[in-house]
Formats: sequence, C-alpha cells, structure tokens
Amino acid sequence: MKYTIKIALILVVLMPLTSCYAVSKTTTGNPPKNSPVALNGQLQVIGTQLSNKDGKALVLRGASLGWHNLWPRFYNEKAVAWLASDWKCNVIRASMGVGLDDSYLENPGYALECMTKVIDGAIKQGIYVLIDFHSHKLHTAEAKTFFSGMAQKYKNNPNVIYEIWNEPDTYSWTVVKQYAEELISTIRAIDDKNLILVGNPHWDQDIDSVAADPIQGQKNIMYTMHFYAGTHKQWLRDRTDAAMAKGIPVFVSECAGMEATGDGPVDEAEWKAFLNWMDARNLSWIVWSVSDKNETCSMLLPRASSEGNWDDGLLKSWGRISRSSIRERNK
Repeated sequence: MKYTIKIALILVVLMPLTSCYAVSKTTTGNPPKNSPVALNGQLQVIGTQLSNKDGKALVLRGASLGWHNLWPRFYNEKAVAWLASDWKCNVIRASMGVGLDDSYLENPGYALECMTKVIDGAIKQGIYVLIDFHSHKLHTAEAKTFFSGMAQKYKNNPNVIYEIWNEPDTYSWTVVKQYAEELISTIRAIDDKNLILVGNPHWDQDIDSVAADPIQGQKNIMYTMHFYAGTHKQWLRDRTDAAMAKGIPVFVSECAGMEATGDGPVDEAEWKAFLNWMDARNLSWIVWSVSDKNETCSMLLPRASSEGNWDDGLLKSWGRISRSSIRERNK
C-alpha cells in the first residue's frame, strides 16, 4: 500500500510538469503565399505606427472571439479560417478568460487547449493573432506562467502578438505599469521580437496616464485603447490623440458600436466617426465579439455553426456591421 501511495504522489507532482512541457514545444511553419503574414512578416513599431518587416505602415483589422470559457465552441481552426477568408480578417484575437467560471485560473489545461487551436489556426491561415490574457483583475504569477509557455511555443512565429492584460479595471497606472514591466521582461527573456500590447486603467480608457509616465527602454510595445461607441465619444478620441501626440503608440484591441455594457442599440453615427478617426490615423482595431449571447455585441445567433459558414441570416445586426466594416478596408 505504501508503494502505491508513493507512486500516486509522484504522478501528482509530475502532471503539471508534463502539461507545461506540452505547451513549451515550439510551433513553426511558413505562411501561405500572399497571406497577410507572408506579405508583411515581422511586426515592428516605428514611432507611433505599427509597421511591417519593411518599415511600411500596416493596419490590422479583425474580430475577437469571446471569452474561451463562455464560448469555447468557436475556438477551432475552421472558425478562424472562415474569419480569414470570408470576413477578410488579417488579425484575430483569442480571448482567454481569466475570471468567471471554468477560466484559466480553475482549468488551465482546457484554456491552453482552446487557445492553441485558435493560434495554430491563425498561423495556418497566415494571419496575425492576439494572445489575450482576458482579465480585469491582477494575476501576475499566473500571467508569467502563461506567457512563458506561449513565448516558448510561438517565439519563432511572426503571427503572434501578446496582449498581457486585457482591461485593468480600477487599478492605478503605477500598479499596471509595474505588472507590465514584469511581464515584458518575462516574455523578452524568451521572445525578443514579437509585439507586446499593454493595457491601462479603467478598461483601457486612461491612455493619458500612460502618456504621463510611459514604459522606458522597451521596443515593439504598444498600448491598448478600448471603446464602445455608444458610451465613449469624442472625448476618448481627443484623449487618445493627445497621447499619440506625445509619442504613445496605440492599438485598439477591442471595440464595438453599442454601450460599454455590450448591450443597448448600436450607435451607427458614432461607430462611423470612430472608423473614420481610426482610418485617418492608421490605427489597428479588433471588433468584439464572435459569440452567441443574447446581447448586442455578440455577433452570431445561437443556431450558427461553430465552424464558420455564417451567412447574413446567421449574423446579428452587429455581426453584419462588423463584417462589412472589416471587408471594406481589408481588400
């Protein structure tokens, strides 16, 4: 009996190591001919502008999957392929839920399984992909573990963008900045090239606090700004303009046309105002979200397939607006 107990204990100790080893295996592959990654390659930040391997301005536009722990059925290669081919997304965002039930904190193995399917699907399609630590709260140790594994696995893929903290809520920029510096160091010890996106307080609206005290001594980082056009108006565009005027590179990693709750009517006039503003500034943006909840910001009806092939009859109003907004610009 005592030997059985010892063997069981050994297995318990080894299980996390085995899981980490699986994540750390490197993924590589040549992008398909004429795909966004084949044409643009390794991303770099020049001044405030996202640029391609040749130093030419590049604008990424695409869609974000919803929380993996709420809508895992869309975390598959076929859904990614549909977004790339039909929606003409040159980037997608895989939003790994950190919080709510069955998130990365409670079920990391399943979270990694979901994320890997989407990331590998994006690499196969030759599009860019945000690896989004989708949290509102501070989880430094867990984030370091996660991004160490992701960096080890994907460091040789120019497709990858690390979004290290989706939306800090009520934390100060001092706290967020310290976290970001630790996470950047963790990633850069493994991957010294791929783009890193840094969040800021109050759901990524306090970009002015970044401008007052930016991170120093790092390259290929950008700061995220999120907007919901039904709530955030000209004041947020002005605030972001002021930050960019001070040299802050901005990436709009989440946006939508309704209220910040994700519900309420789509404010089409403000959505168009934000689109025109982003177009004029060559800002990259990603719409929220590929999901089927009964709310305005969820783009799909519940009867929509998990694997794409979504015609207009399966897209809700916001889904149709999002698709057309992307396709018109990613020709």
